[in-house]
Amino acid sequence: MNEPRRTPTRDGTHDQTHDQGNDQGVGKAHDHTPGAGGPAPAGSGRFWSSRRVPAGTAALLLLGGTGLLLYDIAAVRVHRPAMRWRRELARQLAERHLDDTVVLAGAGVAAALGLWLIVLAATPGLRGLLPMRRPRPEVRAALQRDAAALLLRDRAMDVSGVRAVRVRMRRRKADVRAVAHFRDPGEVRTDLNTSLGDAIRGLGLARPPALSVRVARPGRKG
Repeated sequence: MNEPRRTPTRDGTHDQTHDQGNDQGVGKAHDHTPGAGGPAPAGSGRFWSSRRVPAGTAALLLLGGTGLLLYDIAAVRVHRPAMRWRRELARQLAERHLDDTVVLAGAGVAAALGLWLIVLAATPGLRGLLPMRRPRPEVRAALQRDAAALLLRDRAMDVSGVRAVRVRMRRRKADVRAVAHFRDPGEVRTDLNTSLGDAIRGLGLARPPALSVRVARPGRKG
């Protein structure tokens, strides 16, 4: 039985309260754990790449081109001749038509570069990381594809009758190609589906990939 605890109040008296920590047990400490009736853990979401190389390259090119253009404009303002490249560029733009091959090629290159930058800005990148479930909101974790593929390969090699395994791990699908040598391929495939299905669920991924298993016999020598 717990001892009463006296709490001082404003009027100088003491109010007796009981420590209910032991009365309620430790059940509240497990309210947010998976399988304890709490909410299911959410996914970590895709990890976004910082893409320092494309961003740095684009920034340096823009900075250099803008600085050179501003310098030439300032030179013209103080009654100095414009740079040769700007005079040549102005002449080419004045003489060439819009359907000229050089103009179309330049426009295509500029459009391709712009589309590439838009794709880089709109996509997360880091495709080699598989997001995992988040047991807590402040925790984020990911698993590398190579590590997940290696784990599945090790689990597949533990199945009886498997001679060789090749695993290709994708974001949505895990392709497993196995070679069976002394057991029936159908039985080996069934065991692989069971073993690898448990392994994928044990990875703790936010979006477990679909499993595709193919089993073949080894080719004849000679």
